Amino acid sequence: MIPIGDDRIAGARTPVVNWVLIAVNTLVFIYEVTLSQPALERLVTGYGVIPAAVAQGEGWLTLLTSMFLHGGWLHLIGNMVFLWVFGDNIEAVLGHLGYLAFYLLGGLAASAGHILSNAASTVPSVGASGAIAAVLGAYIVMFPRANVRVLLFLGLFATVTRVTAIVFLGFWIVTQLLSGFASLGAPTAQTEGVAWFAHIGGFAFGAAAGLLLRGRARELAYEQPYPIYRR
Repeated sequence: MIPIGDDRIAGARTPVVNWVLIAVNTLVFIYEVTLSQPALERLVTGYGVIPAAVAQGEGWLTLLTSMFLHGGWLHLIGNMVFLWVFGDNIEAVLGHLGYLAFYLLGGLAASAGHILSNAASTVPSVGASGAIAAVLGAYIVMFPRANVRVLLFLGLFATVTRVTAIVFLGFWIVTQLLSGFASLGAPTAQTEGVAWFAHIGGFAFGAAAGLLLRGRARELAYEQPYPIYRR
């Protein structure tokens, strides 16, 4: 299932920060694409989070810079789609500066989760998914009954349907937990290469923040920009 829309908050201001985050991530990735392979490897090594280095008190700046690097087009597009769909409502609740601070803190919490579970790793970790997981964690707490429009693939066919946020995001975090704990055992093709505990750490941070702020979210009304067809 791929999210393509949700219930938006009526009267919310333009989600400027969310748009800027998407633009910055995209522009940084376009820059990555222009680099030679050796230059790209130096960039990822220099600005990605290396758990062993941070555990030894080095490379603290990479906790921030790693959030804006991605490992490929699918990595970037997947992250930006989730941010586009879910980030605007969280920005509406927190305000522009509050949302930016929340996003960055969520990314730091995600990196902490990754480092704690992989303290000896010398492999760089990059991506916005930890910070976006914080957005998802806040969303499931603040807007559990919001409708999420999803593109659902059924073999060779595709359809658009709606599910509630608690179902869609609940399924998402369960898959992260299962994959994360599976990665603690013998490595497999399914568990290598993804910082599962970064996702889990970011989501936990976002859910905790959402619990503190859900009163504000409950004061806001939804608007449904898409007609609902019942059958």
